Amino acid sequence: MVWTIFEYLYRDAGNFKAFGSIALEGRINNADRESIRAKLNSGEFFVAEQIGVPPLYEQLYQWSDGPTASDHCWHEFLGFRETDRTDSSTQSAATVAEFAARFNSIVQWDGTLSPHFEIP
Repeated sequence: MVWTIFEYLYRDAGNFKAFGSIALEGRINNADRESIRAKLNSGEFFVAEQIGVPPLYEQLYQWSDGPTASDHCWHEFLGFRETDRTDSSTQSAATVAEFAARFNSIVQWDGTLSPHFEIP
């Protein structure tokens, strides 16, 4: 079976980074690649909670003991890669078609879905 890996990261305002990936069942085609890229804010940003992707903020909390003023709602798309297997650290999220449909349903990104939309 072919899997498409969606790779992304969270980079806070201090440039600290946390990386993640999810496995999508199937091979991504060019039309789905283009439609997903077209929905990204500024060609690279998305709100993880809005498309059902695990947020990565908490990976940085081990150094800050929780949210900081540097946190925000945006994750960054890194790319897609194909593989014939997944490893235990990659979560399985959906089929490629289901994932593309989540992106295609976005009319506007909603930062209020993130716990970091407004940090005091």
